[in-house]
Amino acid sequence: MKVDLRINGANRCADIQPRKTLLDALRENFLLNGTHAGCEHGVCGACTVLVDGEPVRSCLMFAVQADGYEITTIEGLAPAPGELSVIQDAFCETHGLQCGYCTPGMILAAHALLQQTITPTREDIVEAISGNICRCTGYGQIIEAVEFAAARLRIANTPRPHYGVHAQADEPVVEAK
Repeated sequence: MKVDLRINGANRCADIQPRKTLLDALRENFLLNGTHAGCEHGVCGACTVLVDGEPVRSCLMFAVQADGYEITTIEGLAPAPGELSVIQDAFCETHGLQCGYCTPGMILAAHALLQQTITPTREDIVEAISGNICRCTGYGQIIEAVEFAAARLRIANTPRPHYGVHAQADEPVVEAK
């Protein structure tokens, strides 16, 4: 089934089986491997992507259901190739990465929160990442990373609504396998 998706600001098209999850389509058809497969039951949050700005478990959504929606993966947050977003950089600086497996989902959950407010409380942050399981050492440094990113965004002199999106709306449709 031909599916047209808008991923990280670019129009993408692929022939995808109707039963294929968005997670598998992102990884296999579009080679966006930053989204990780964790529990594959929607519990751990490792496969989190943003669908129209809201965190969604890509293992629970069929790719065909994403037709017409704006999909943002971890690859779509960086302002340019080789650069990090404010949130990605904050995770690095505060050692919020740990093993890194849950990190893309955590960062996307944090991004969604910080798109809504740049003055989140600690409780807001805990709530925002509550659907993402870290199996390493805990959430202290992850929460610190989100607080640090929020502080940086408050003093940043950049437009907030388009933060992290680097692709242009008039980019050509890219065919995937």
